[in-house]
Amino acid sequence: MTKLFNRQLSGQPLSGAPLIALTAGVALATFMEVLDISIVNVSVHTIAGNVGVSASEGTMAISAYSLASAIMQPLTGWVSRRFGEVQTFAWSVGLFVLFSFLCGLSRSMDMLIFFRLLQGAVSGPMVPLSQTLLLNNYPPERRPIALAMWVMMVVIAPVFGPILGGWITDNISWPWIFYINVPVGIFALLITFTLLRQRETKTEHKPIDAIGLMLLTVGVGSLQFMLDNGNDKDWFSSPLIITLAILAVVCITFLIAWELMHDNPVVDLSLLKQRNFLVGVICLSLGMFAFFGGTVVLPTWLQTTMGYTATWAGFAVAPVGFAAIFMSPLIGANQHKFDLRVLNTLGFGIFAISSFWMATSSTTMNFMHVAEPRLIMGFGIAMFFVPVNQIILSGLADDRIASASGLSNFFRTLAGSVATAVTTTLYEHRSTFHHARLAEHVQPGAVATEQALQGMQQVGLTGKPALAAINQSVNLQAQTLALNDIFWLFGLIFLAITVVIWFARPPFSSGGPGH
Repeated sequence: MTKLFNRQLSGQPLSGAPLIALTAGVALATFMEVLDISIVNVSVHTIAGNVGVSASEGTMAISAYSLASAIMQPLTGWVSRRFGEVQTFAWSVGLFVLFSFLCGLSRSMDMLIFFRLLQGAVSGPMVPLSQTLLLNNYPPERRPIALAMWVMMVVIAPVFGPILGGWITDNISWPWIFYINVPVGIFALLITFTLLRQRETKTEHKPIDAIGLMLLTVGVGSLQFMLDNGNDKDWFSSPLIITLAILAVVCITFLIAWELMHDNPVVDLSLLKQRNFLVGVICLSLGMFAFFGGTVVLPTWLQTTMGYTATWAGFAVAPVGFAAIFMSPLIGANQHKFDLRVLNTLGFGIFAISSFWMATSSTTMNFMHVAEPRLIMGFGIAMFFVPVNQIILSGLADDRIASASGLSNFFRTLAGSVATAVTTTLYEHRSTFHHARLAEHVQPGAVATEQALQGMQQVGLTGKPALAAINQSVNLQAQTLALNDIFWLFGLIFLAITVVIWFARPPFSSGGPGH
């Protein structure tokens, strides 16, 4: 096998067994990194209990990772130009494995947060560069398939992360949600080093943009921390959240101006001048906001309103990944036969239909009624993420792919963080609103109220217990109406994107004009 690998000429696309091995290694590295964003979520309560802290303190293990990763993703282009794409990816994977192992060994929340912060920092370049390495080493005519495989990993990992995390925590122990990264990461590292060590990209020893780096760190770090903790601190009623918001706005505003004027920026914002990149990133961000928001709010509703366990809530959400597994390679192999804007429109249309379907939810729904629209939505995933990523990279030279991938992945990650914050807050506010409206109809002497009280009497509930039971029923209906409101909003967003995507202009192949 090694001889076969070595026969691949440097600078030429890989083929045969080396190409399959590279795809497997890079895809698993991508899956591992994206999985780690969501796998910890369902284990926070267990981890917090084991190390003797509150659940709210435990969420810092999630915030630390997402904060560090969000800062590092836009830096991917600069770091890879300075040290080389292969070396940067290899170090990223290797250090990710090390810090994953140390996370598993942590016996205090301070230790875990510290190693999660380092784990997130080194993971930043991993996903963007996995995309870049695949595209650079695939034959040009097969790059859409490589992109499809990469997209499949990025999309399905957050879906299956909570299920896997819950199962490991319940059946083994929480450190193993980190230990499982070790064999996967070592395999990806060995494959990458064996195949690509002679295929390093050119490096440039340019001075670091210290001011841009500082503005990026403070601005994006403040924004991410605000999004992660805003809901718990009641948003702008908290002085801390107000301070973080001001820091984020000021630093990011100055960052944009500074980077556009600097000769050697740490973040290549000039990419936003490329028409297809800008349109694609807007569609990716809006689509990710609505898609990820649904993935956040649906399990919450299933557990708080429908009485599902975390595991069964995960199973209800998971069908969205099944169709994506089969459709992504199919779309990747055949998308060159279609106008990518048509495929995107179909994908967003399927997302809109599924969202409007979910907006008819009721407290009498069974498991299949929840899973069916998620399954249908899965068919739209491949027609959304695969073509839109091709549009984002169209017209860009190979030496700009790493920067473009890093920046677009930053917007994708940020959209997910914004979706979590906005959806959680909106769900609570709309639940309160609908509860108040429904409670107006619960009046002494009202026909519906009297019928409900009579029903309570038949099961032995009278007085305050009966009223408490009615209030609980109102809560369940209010939460369901809130869920429906949110999915209506997401459906409208998906419909709006079907218009935005048509501002992109062909050709959509790498290296074409496309702007």
